[in-house]
Amino acid sequence: MDPISDIFRTLQIDALVQSKLEATAPWAVSLAVQPRQVASDRPLAHRPGVAYFCMISRGHCWLKVDGESEPFPLTGGDCFLLAPQISFSISDQIHTTPISFCALRAKAIQNVVHYGGGAAPTTLVWGLLQFNQGSVRPITALLPRLILLRAEQTQATGLHATLQMLASEMALQVPGSDVAANRLAEVLFVQTLRAYIALDSEQRKSGWLSAIFDPQIGGAMKAIHANIRAPWTVESIAEAAGMSRSSFAARFKQLLGETPMQYVTGWRMQKSLELLVRGDAKLAEIGLQVGYETDAAFNKAFKRVIGATPGQYRNAYLDQRNPVGSLSVI
Repeated sequence: MDPISDIFRTLQIDALVQSKLEATAPWAVSLAVQPRQVASDRPLAHRPGVAYFCMISRGHCWLKVDGESEPFPLTGGDCFLLAPQISFSISDQIHTTPISFCALRAKAIQNVVHYGGGAAPTTLVWGLLQFNQGSVRPITALLPRLILLRAEQTQATGLHATLQMLASEMALQVPGSDVAANRLAEVLFVQTLRAYIALDSEQRKSGWLSAIFDPQIGGAMKAIHANIRAPWTVESIAEAAGMSRSSFAARFKQLLGETPMQYVTGWRMQKSLELLVRGDAKLAEIGLQVGYETDAAFNKAFKRVIGATPGQYRNAYLDQRNPVGSLSVI
């Protein structure tokens, strides 16, 4: 199991094509994310939300992203992916006043929205990544806030062909188009991550994505994800990377911002969240599956990371209430 596949399955990510926007100037749409009101600063698990992606099939437009000082010009063949909880707007001109993306989406007919003033046309295909499982860490620890790929980059990485097929499925609207488009969206997501790693920029020289594509650290991460229940130590993980213990520990911390054993513990807890809500396995069995030999060790690690015991987490999830005080459920 490679790390990206493991993340995809464990966080239960669905890549869904939402709509095609046939816009004519002047036009502008925005999506403003409302900050979540969390009763505790130690929630049981982060609610990942959804990440939006968009491809520009034809035309020209501008992308404004909350927290970025300058807007980004986009043209046909460009695409972008925004991590959850990031507000943005996209428009024909920088100063065009936007309307709500959600309100516009409600007017879609067969997943196609026509909107604008009737001048220069722009076609965009919107989609989202829906995270269906609570997360130990914010998703921004896995995904950059913004991945922006230009047309020449999508052509060089094979992403362009997927974009073309996706646009074609959206245009055809024949039986099976929705299923095909959503499967292509999953491929698009993985290809986007690969293309981001191929970028020659300072921004992508650290972080989770860079680490899994690092020849040595990536090998170690693959070993961890392939067998999370193994009795990992820094020495055994370094051996999987083909590095000395000290060099490995320093390189791992440089790329990921945490120690190898912190990463192992975090991922064990993430797998635990999935197992706790997926079925009725006994807590001791779940502990064994993620590498803990005793109930006490599993409970102690889980409570330290998540803020509640495994049993409390499962009960909170099952009844969708707050049985552990003011903590959020997922």
